[in-house]
Amino acid sequence: MAARVLHARGAASAGGLLRRAAPCSLQPPLRRLTFSNNRPREDSWLKSLFVRKVDPRKDAHSNLLAKKETSSLYKLQFHNVKPECLEAYNKICQEVLPKIHEDKHYPCTLVGTWNTWYGEQDQAVHLWRYEGGYPALTEVMSKLRENREFVEFRKARSNMLLSRKNQLLLEFSFWNEPVPRSGPNIYELRSYQLRPGTMIEWGNYWARAIRFRQDGSEAVGGFFSQIGQLYMVHHLWAYKDLQTREDIRNAAWHKHGWEELVYYTVPLIQEMESRIMIPLKTSPLQ
Repeated sequence: MAARVLHARGAASAGGLLRRAAPCSLQPPLRRLTFSNNRPREDSWLKSLFVRKVDPRKDAHSNLLAKKETSSLYKLQFHNVKPECLEAYNKICQEVLPKIHEDKHYPCTLVGTWNTWYGEQDQAVHLWRYEGGYPALTEVMSKLRENREFVEFRKARSNMLLSRKNQLLLEFSFWNEPVPRSGPNIYELRSYQLRPGTMIEWGNYWARAIRFRQDGSEAVGGFFSQIGQLYMVHHLWAYKDLQTREDIRNAAWHKHGWEELVYYTVPLIQEMESRIMIPLKTSPLQ
């Protein structure tokens, strides 16, 4: 009697798992299971439903996902500015940051600089590229400490800030290289906090998903964090305006295969955030 009760409970538990497996529109109807003493076969079938296939190679994310032809490192900065100081902050940034960008003695380039329009307010976002990776970053930081104008800039800037943070990023191998573009455009920075251990899966899925978003020129760059908040992914997009953004995003759902890739990537995400940003006049990305 006890064995039959335990067997019935196991069947009910497995049935509950099957009912929660996936929306009917994304998977074919599941056939009713008949339970028998053939437990290994049933267990194998159930595992095939819930275990995702990942690349079994043993290597660092940076080696598996980043571009091999470049050794560029990116720094993403978020500065939360006192509301009354935003105009003055933008002014000094537009005076000083382009000088560093244009100076050949610094192995770095300013990819883009923005103010957040929708999202966290009174926020500035800067994206830098360091050609040569960590040695280039170290060289730039060392030289800037000796740059009197930059030291004065940092002192003035510090009085205008409420908080700041940064992340060091690498570029996904399957994304576009972020290059200067003319405007006017608005930019969307979509940031994803992934579940630890899922970065390879994300890369596998988005290597296919990005093809659905390449009809226009909205894809600017895709990055993943190395230092700072880990398991962070940032996708940067450019649109003519908010309505164009809406139209392009809606059009993706009419392409066969897009909905499946969204279905499999959503469970990898813990949190996500979208910022709509306006470039400053001196930003290479307009």
